[in-house]
Amino acid sequence: MPRAVAPTHAAATTRAATAIDTAALTATLIEGAERLGRALSAAEATRLIDYLHLLERWNSVYNLTAIRDPRQMLTHHLLDCIAIVAPLEQQAPHLPTGVVVDVGSGAGLPGLVLAALWSAARVHLIERTEKKAAFQRQAASALGMPNVTVHQLRIEDWQPAHPPDLIVCRAFASLDDFAHAIDAITGPCTVVAAMKGVLTDDERGALSEPWRVTDVMPLDVPGLDARRHLVWIGRGDAAP
Repeated sequence: MPRAVAPTHAAATTRAATAIDTAALTATLIEGAERLGRALSAAEATRLIDYLHLLERWNSVYNLTAIRDPRQMLTHHLLDCIAIVAPLEQQAPHLPTGVVVDVGSGAGLPGLVLAALWSAARVHLIERTEKKAAFQRQAASALGMPNVTVHQLRIEDWQPAHPPDLIVCRAFASLDDFAHAIDAITGPCTVVAAMKGVLTDDERGALSEPWRVTDVMPLDVPGLDARRHLVWIGRGDAAP
């Protein structure tokens, strides 16, 4: 039998550095989530860090996000998405066990993060770009998230059997375009929220009837030196 080859010093060093990086990223993630009002279990933290590493690997080939540094990915993507969890749960406590739709999900943000934290929710990712939808499917499979369904299509072409409990988007479109795109699938009790950097007066004013902005919540994302807001919108027939 051939002799086992001992790992080279370089390979051993690389593995050690990766382990250290993962431990540091996990610690930063857990601390940041706690500051955002969401205590992570060990399993949730591991799943989110595994997602980050998977995104990092795919990103080198498929250019899913402009951010390359995993530390920045953690802040700009993971913590940015975790920042909306507590506000959503406060607004509608049933959402963690409801039907969630992420429109224009891209690399799975915020949908995959919500699916990781709301394991009892049924999360639908809507993404028209093939390579991004392929990544979402691989991520859901690799991370063991059977509560995720990926739909490669335009949101206007999706016809669910029932209105979802939550429709959310992140950097998808203007509020008016978002509202028109989801109008056909929104029920009177559907919570609709958009993740925004800054909501300008022009964008707010361009939102056409019967849609209206019902609330704008500033978000303080740990380590992120940029403004973030969660914008709630509703129709005239929406439940209070």
